[in-house]
Amino acid sequence: MRVWYNRTFSSVNAAIKLIREADTDGRFTIVHSNANRHAPAARLAHEFHIEPVGLKSEAYIDWCLAFCREQKIDIFVPGREATLLASELGRFAEVGTRVLSAAPPAELKRIHDKADFYAETVLPDAPVAEFRVFENIAQFDAAWAELRPRHAKLCVKPSHSIYGLGFAIVDEARSSAALLLAGAEYHVGYDDLRRGLAEMGEFRTMLLMEFLEGPEYSVDCVGDNGRLVAAVVRRKLPQAGSGQLIDMRQDILDATTRLCADYRLNGVFNAQFREGGGRPRLLEINPRMSGGIAMACLAGPNLPYIALRCFADGFDSVTVPPVANGMRVAEVSVATELA
Repeated sequence: MRVWYNRTFSSVNAAIKLIREADTDGRFTIVHSNANRHAPAARLAHEFHIEPVGLKSEAYIDWCLAFCREQKIDIFVPGREATLLASELGRFAEVGTRVLSAAPPAELKRIHDKADFYAETVLPDAPVAEFRVFENIAQFDAAWAELRPRHAKLCVKPSHSIYGLGFAIVDEARSSAALLLAGAEYHVGYDDLRRGLAEMGEFRTMLLMEFLEGPEYSVDCVGDNGRLVAAVVRRKLPQAGSGQLIDMRQDILDATTRLCADYRLNGVFNAQFREGGGRPRLLEINPRMSGGIAMACLAGPNLPYIALRCFADGFDSVTVPPVANGMRVAEVSVATELA
């Protein structure tokens, strides 16, 4: 069975490695494509192909269809243009390819727009932080006047972002220059931020939010069209170099189960929580493998293999192993020569 992972996040490296380790019968032939021939996954997959550059969305979909037809792809696990590809399942079925999409198109669109996602998600056991949307300085000032009296610390983030890009805790005491010299990452001075926003006029949708002080949790999961099949909860430890702790908190598992059902999540996905006020609070859903997927799999379930095998054969075909709760995990980088 030929399985294609197109250009995507670096987590595909771990996924391909994990699948090949578990696939002892050699059933799956893993195909990867990337515009960068030095991509690590090029050495991990059975086959590697160069992706074209400069294609707009519709042209890229056409290229994907042609690739699936020519390479006789049985299962396509999309990374790049995943939301748009989720709308084209019928066209891929016509060329004999099943697409493992993380959610239906409407749900994917909402997940990627944090303002919409936060407004529409109902999760009583792990509610989102209080937030307001702003797109100009007047809206920022109004949001600040409303939220600041209720919360000791506020933060900002874009409505559309990945990797935490654009996130910053707002510091009312220090300038951005003082924060820079102090090495305070992900912080911005209030006066500098407000002055910059005023100079920009209108800008892309931003969120002003209550900042949550507690530990962060990352939940790596496998879903079956809304049914949570497997989940591993990782707690990020505060001390650098101390790794992460597998912490199977039932309240976080319950919240993740509801998210999976509400958003009809499928295949491998990730949910992020942070503690605030003594309970978990939802940060986001990543409808893809997380960067820490390999650490989660050390605790027992080989999540990428479970997702692929179950999509290929049905979810009754795989037994999910128990999770080693309390296990401490970490990732150690290894130097290598590029061909």
